[in-house]
Amino acid sequence: MSSERTFIAVKPDGVQRGLVGEIIARFERKGFKLVALKMLQPSTEQAQGHYTDLSSKPFFNALVEYFSSGPIVGMVWEGKNVVKSGRMLLGATNPADSLPGTIRGDYAVDVGRNVCHGSDAVESAKREIAFWFKPEELVSWTSHSANQIYE
Repeated sequence: MSSERTFIAVKPDGVQRGLVGEIIARFERKGFKLVALKMLQPSTEQAQGHYTDLSSKPFFNALVEYFSSGPIVGMVWEGKNVVKSGRMLLGATNPADSLPGTIRGDYAVDVGRNVCHGSDAVESAKREIAFWFKPEELVSWTSHSANQIYE
């Protein structure tokens, strides 16, 4: 089985609203494997570093201020096509475009408070995972359910 990893973060609004467990449950129920998890209060510098690809956008400063305004929960999930599937579970960046049944479709209203972040490509996932986690914080393990999830 070809496996990849993605970075998912529950943003301050998701943490404040008590949605961490729900988001974890959705990824687990899908069949993905959690390999790293941490709660932290991002500094302004960390928020800027995380969103460096958006630094030229007009909303960058507001995004950085918001992302560093409260605790986040960062996670690394592993599985087949987990980057694309993770984005599908989250829903469109703008909750108004997110289908019911997605995390943002069910729990978010405003694009500036869209509950969670998910890597948008394998390469950005690698960068984001390395940004938030040391290699020794990633746990390699085999799920006893792997044969029930993958061919």
